[in-house]
Amino acid sequence: QVQPVESGGGLVQTGGSLRLSCAVSGRTFSTYATGWFRQAPGEEREFVAGFRWSDGNTWYADSLKGRFTISRDSAKSTVYLQMNSLNAEDTAVYYCASALRGSVRHIPPTTPADFGSWGQGTQVTVSS
Repeated sequence: QVQPVESGGGLVQTGGSLRLSCAVSGRTFSTYATGWFRQAPGEEREFVAGFRWSDGNTWYADSLKGRFTISRDSAKSTVYLQMNSLNAEDTAVYYCASALRGSVRHIPPTTPADFGSWGQGTQVTVSS
C-alpha cells in the first residue's frame, strides 16, 4: 500500500510508555524519508521525529529528543515510534508521513509541507 497506516495508539497513564507502528509500502525506493507528526486539539501539526531511508539517519524535535525514538524493523516494512515518560502534553493524534525523493525542500525535512503521503492518524491519550 502506498499510504502509511498507523497503529498502536491508546490510553496510557502519566509516566508510561507506548510504541506506535507505521506500515509502509514496498515502494520504499522512491521515498526519501518517513516521519512522525502530532496534532493536539486547537494546535498546529508539529514535527516529532524523522527517518532517512538511504542511510538510516534520524532526527528529532529538540523538546522530544531523549524521550522519543524512531526506528525501523529488519524487513524495512515498518517504522516505529517509541514514546517514554509520557505526560499530558503528549496527548494528540499522531500521524505517520512519507516524503518523496525530489520533493523535499528542507534538509532534514521537518515541516508538513515536505511530506506528501499521510496516514489517517492514531490517537494517543495520556491521563493523570
